[in-house]
Amino acid sequence: MSLTLTLDAHGEELVAAHLRSGLYQSPEEVVTRALETLAVKEQCGAAGGTMTPAEAVDDIRELRKGVTLGGLRIRDLINEGRKY
Repeated sequence: MSLTLTLDAHGEELVAAHLRSGLYQSPEEVVTRALETLAVKEQCGAAGGTMTPAEAVDDIRELRKGVTLGGLRIRDLINEGRKY
């Protein structure tokens, strides 16, 4: 199925910002990820917002897929933050 969307200026800027981050390769990938995240959020809201700790961990892991630090280590980021 093919679908054409028209975004307002704010939506276009959001997509462009995500593309600049390097985490996404195309506008379609950005929109797909946004829709997946929305579906998970709505599913949690429909369930009354209650989930077990294991379900919460699974959700966090799913949402973090594809998120990288670009080769940086957490320790390096902490040390960089201490400089300021």
